[in-house]
Amino acid sequence: MESQHRIVVVLPHPDDEGIMAGTLARHIHQGKIVTYACLTLGEMGRNMGNPLFANRVTLPLIRKQELLEACKRIGIEDVRMWGYHDKTIEFEEQDKLSQRIAELLLELQPEIVYTFYPGHSVHPDHDATGAAVVQAVKKLPVSGRPVVRCVAFSSNRKDALGHPDVVNDVSTYVEQKIHAIHAHQSQVRFLLNNGTLDDPAFRAKYSKEVFWQYRFDD
Repeated sequence: MESQHRIVVVLPHPDDEGIMAGTLARHIHQGKIVTYACLTLGEMGRNMGNPLFANRVTLPLIRKQELLEACKRIGIEDVRMWGYHDKTIEFEEQDKLSQRIAELLLELQPEIVYTFYPGHSVHPDHDATGAAVVQAVKKLPVSGRPVVRCVAFSSNRKDALGHPDVVNDVSTYVEQKIHAIHAHQSQVRFLLNNGTLDDPAFRAKYSKEVFWQYRFDD
């Protein structure tokens, strides 16, 4: 498949993809092929379902199945689980992780890579994953680099990064997006705070997805 039809997503945890599920669903509707490299199974997550149905032993397998179901609901068929340990991405050897990501990009030659903006993504795993993606892309020839679009959460993101480069209206896909997030049953109350699509404010909140494009200085 030619590179202009490929999208790669590199995120650390199951359920992270919900942040951009509408955008990914739209890409797939447009005929793009999405590959999702999920670095961990989120096995250190605090949430065990409500009411509780998981425990520390069963959570990884449960979250694996939730991830596969969420991706099915989005339309992602190529899901790669890399088996790193949750909450330790910042302690991985950065060169090795970035090289593994670079090899994935060389394999697929995507036009766009989605990840977290390093330094502006609140969680250490998010920041470390984004930093590894940036380092991986830097390993590639300038002429062959994909666009890197990042999610940022930090309170100073607009001051530091400016306004988002991409603002996607995903209202057409919002029901599909929420359906995908609901696949993460062990986490869904935390993710959605019991909101429903019957509430116009809730629907509007989840109908916009924003990204900052990472700009390389070489």
